[in-house]
Amino acid sequence: MALDAQTNSTIVAEFRDRTRRSAAQAEAAREVFPSGITHDARHMLPYPLTVDQGRGSRKWDIDGNEYVDYFGGHGALLLGHGNPRVTAAIKEALDDGTQFAASTTREYRWGKAVIDMVPSVERVRFTASGTEATLLALRLARAFTGRTKLLRFASYFHGWHDHMTHGYTSHFDGTPTAGVLQSIADDVVLVAPNDTEAVRAALAGGDVAAIIVEPTGASFGRVPIADGVLAALREAATETGTVLIFDEVISGFRVARGGAQEASGVTPDLTTMAKIVAGGLPGGAVGGRADIMERLDFEAAADKSFEKIGHPGTFNANPVSAAAGIAALDIIANGDACDRANAYAAELREKLNRLFAAKGAPFAAYGTYSGFHIFLNVEKRTIDPLAFDPFALPWKELKAAPSALVDRLRMAMIINGVDLSGWPGGLASATHDADDMAVTMKAFEAAIARMKEEPDL
Repeated sequence: MALDAQTNSTIVAEFRDRTRRSAAQAEAAREVFPSGITHDARHMLPYPLTVDQGRGSRKWDIDGNEYVDYFGGHGALLLGHGNPRVTAAIKEALDDGTQFAASTTREYRWGKAVIDMVPSVERVRFTASGTEATLLALRLARAFTGRTKLLRFASYFHGWHDHMTHGYTSHFDGTPTAGVLQSIADDVVLVAPNDTEAVRAALAGGDVAAIIVEPTGASFGRVPIADGVLAALREAATETGTVLIFDEVISGFRVARGGAQEASGVTPDLTTMAKIVAGGLPGGAVGGRADIMERLDFEAAADKSFEKIGHPGTFNANPVSAAAGIAALDIIANGDACDRANAYAAELREKLNRLFAAKGAPFAAYGTYSGFHIFLNVEKRTIDPLAFDPFALPWKELKAAPSALVDRLRMAMIINGVDLSGWPGGLASATHDADDMAVTMKAFEAAIARMKEEPDL
């Protein structure tokens, strides 16, 4: 669909009127980037916002419009935009230099902070992103076990490398997505969310190197994880010598200081981290048991006669990202950032469901910790938002989010000063406050009314 596609929507018309500079920038960007964007989640028709400034819970587009931000830097900004301590640490590190091709004291302090906070981590290795972290974790598991297969849950996202692309939003039959080899897809075992019996059956063959799971459920609980599943995975992995990987790229340092593993009391063998771990700058990490992590160790490889896993990376533990990570993790470890974000999101979910019920909107809000998800009810079920149970619905229905409907909802919120994530839903930060709540609720009330008037929805 072209950027200038015609519609009778008054929402789209008002969005265009308020964001003329974003429209021009999007048109120019299409001459530089495919679809004019640099991350798939930023795709929106007729065009996405262009934002150049953020502070705390708010951000401003290039037209000067202010928004309560629930994208949260794709989950990286538990502390909000431009936290003063994190910003000061970044500036100090920039003055010292950005790349020394050498070890630094900052990387040591950063790694020590991760070990001190995350229950499963005895050793840690930094990467440049969350995708790199899950890739390295899988390689570690294969080297450690001598096995080939990976077990994943359908609808879960673990980055965009080849083993993780199918079974997230499509290709649930196990076939590879475009550009991925069939032989790689063949080594991935996909099971339905929460199906622990299918997990046990898959592990019985003895060829599964690792189970990887988001410990809060797919997409931070959009497909929630059932009670007892994490403990069952831990038990099954231990019984079969399978490496259990918690993908805490989103949940790490957000659910609790030590991540979802601290909150659940279930300890994995390896943990992947990104986003918050680097204080809002590029950076990721893999941490876990010392006997698995030693597959990266030169001396251990020589002493024990195994082939070391090679792991270079120009920006591994970059000193500026390290400085941001040290500052952010110290704030989280010694403060109440997680508790405040969790409490805000819980209040927002409750208020949204009361609003949906009062207005007769066919939606429901749900989620855990600092996240919220809007169930769009594409099957037009009769639901009670005040008694909504996501476990009562098929997981594919929970994830059903037609782009036209999502984009229209997002634009209806944007013209009222709120930017939702494209799930749709969002993440709360420790900086969201009562004023943000008031703006958000007013925006949702206006959006519901506007959506009912749309001729093509």
